[in-house]
Amino acid sequence: MQRRHLVQAAGLAALAALALAAPLAAQAQTTPFKIGLILPMTGQQASTGRQIEAAVKLYIAQNGDTVAGRKIEVIVKDDVATPDVTKRLAQELVVNEKVNVLAGFGVTPAALAAAPIATQSKTPLVVMAAATSSITEASPYIVRTSFTLPQVSVAMGDWAPKNGVKSVVTLVSDYGPGNDAEKFFSERFQLNGGKVIDKLRVPLRNPDFAPFLQKVRDAKPDALFVFVPSGAGAAVMKQFLERGMDKAGIRLIATGDVTDDDQLNDMGDGALGVVTSHHYSAAHPSAMNKKFVEAFQKANKNMRPNFMAMGGYDGMRVIYEALKATGGKGDGAALLEKMKGQVFESPRGQVLIDAQTRDIVQDVYLRKVEKKDGQLYNVEFDVIKAVKDPGKAK
Repeated sequence: MQRRHLVQAAGLAALAALALAAPLAAQAQTTPFKIGLILPMTGQQASTGRQIEAAVKLYIAQNGDTVAGRKIEVIVKDDVATPDVTKRLAQELVVNEKVNVLAGFGVTPAALAAAPIATQSKTPLVVMAAATSSITEASPYIVRTSFTLPQVSVAMGDWAPKNGVKSVVTLVSDYGPGNDAEKFFSERFQLNGGKVIDKLRVPLRNPDFAPFLQKVRDAKPDALFVFVPSGAGAAVMKQFLERGMDKAGIRLIATGDVTDDDQLNDMGDGALGVVTSHHYSAAHPSAMNKKFVEAFQKANKNMRPNFMAMGGYDGMRVIYEALKATGGKGDGAALLEKMKGQVFESPRGQVLIDAQTRDIVQDVYLRKVEKKDGQLYNVEFDVIKAVKDPGKAK
């Protein structure tokens, strides 16, 4: 008799616990799922912020603002690409706004500034732009949907020596991605028999390329290899042409940041023939990309999407699919696990979020600037499939 009463009591206690848990579960499902989007909306990298915000809005418009019963709420904060500001905003978003995911991060120092906050709070941090190889190693909660500079630089280091470039000078912005581009291009170029005459590094803030380009002209290499962040390519192109370096027989080769789709038409016909290596072009010929570009331009007064937009668009896809896979729970560790290993067809081609490194594996394209329908485009002519970040290859 006593045992039966104990069993009944235990059963009643379990039912009571379930009754209490049910409203809490329902409350969790009705609480908005918050994404803290930290971007440079003003300042030198403002084009990055504008592109990513537009892509995030487009993804939500196309896929709905409710996932697994959770209303999606995006909170945009402008960090002006300044790490101290990024860190403060990330803290405020996690502590005050209680965001489920941090995302964006236009430059490497910004992503690194937020990394400890993601770790301490167990909040997934989706890097949609910043491209230094080591970023994903700064926190076990970082997932990247953009690219790495080693991915795209190695491809150019293979292509150039096979296409008449025997000597180069490298010119990069002096911070993480630039150092990666210089190192991985130079090593691969030299491995293939090329000669690096000089390595030049330009300050990231308010750069003046003129004295560096004069040094290049005096050195008379076959080509100049360039990396500058998104938004700075037009200034390099303008000064390269003003100094008549193309007429002096010096070719410009670069990562795709230089012939950024957002600025390419403003560079003029002097950009024609420039060869770059990158993971996305608005001219990528897939049906999915054509639809993406058309929808993006329609929603943004004919603005052409660039590779930053692609990182934002696919970043939202990774977040949405992880939230679906957790049944809308939104717990940080559970979300992170469902972000790892995602494989999907993107407007850029097939991509994979590597489960071990949490970094993106994707195709890298060689492209040449050509004129189509009166506009300049990065037209792909070769592809290296499923490129892992060479910075983590070992």
